[in-house]
Amino acid sequence: MNADGSGVRMVSTGKGRCTCGYFFKSGDRILFSSTHLASPEPPPPPDRSRGYVWGVFPGYDVFTARPDGSDLRPLTRTPGYDAESTISADGQRIVFTSMRDGDLDLYSMKTDGSDVRRLTHTLGYDGGAFFSPDGKQICYRADHPQGEEAQQQYRDLLAQNLVKPSRMELFVMNADGSHPVQVTHNGAANFCPFFTPDGKRLIFASNMNDPRGREFDLYLIHLDGSGLERVTTAPEFDGFPMFSPDGKHLVWASNRNAKTPGETNLFVADWVP
Repeated sequence: MNADGSGVRMVSTGKGRCTCGYFFKSGDRILFSSTHLASPEPPPPPDRSRGYVWGVFPGYDVFTARPDGSDLRPLTRTPGYDAESTISADGQRIVFTSMRDGDLDLYSMKTDGSDVRRLTHTLGYDGGAFFSPDGKQICYRADHPQGEEAQQQYRDLLAQNLVKPSRMELFVMNADGSHPVQVTHNGAANFCPFFTPDGKRLIFASNMNDPRGREFDLYLIHLDGSGLERVTTAPEFDGFPMFSPDGKHLVWASNRNAKTPGETNLFVADWVP
């Protein structure tokens, strides 16, 4: 759609389930993940009778296409989940989450799908990654279960293609996967980190003030974990923040002004550093 919300049009195939749309730096192609090659029918939503879980559906692969949906090209063809892909600032590499080696880890590859490199190796979910503006670092969310019982619970869920995102911390590492540093330590559901335009802080969503509920707000934090600052205070959910390429605007999803409970819309605001 256009930046003012007009001109909404579907650019995927209309089959399967899609997630994680992202523009190439040049703006002439889009990146997304879809299950349409596995089945024209979307996978059923996960059973949440035992709590809130995410489905990491094995039919997902990463695709690229023109912004009108034409020239669709698959970048991954491996069994299991391949999704959550974004592109480096120089437009040379993609970072994504994959289960190709049995766990949910981060990988990078060239924009044609070649030269795949594994970046993380710790048991647990690593995902939602973005490159820093200079392309030298990657931020991401992670759940690394501690202790035999928690690790077994994670493995049991993963065998059902599920993860439980109720406790996720944020990390920053070098773009080659070296020197991972944990940024948050609050035990809440911290997710969707994104670098500020100057690359010195992260903006992210968290329910740290309501760890058992949906009161998610946006926060800023320095890469060393200091200087936590709350950005939004609206009731219910605020999440998925991202800056425009010129750094002048912030876009995010919110339940504010919802016509029905749980309705989520996109909002944009001027960003004043």
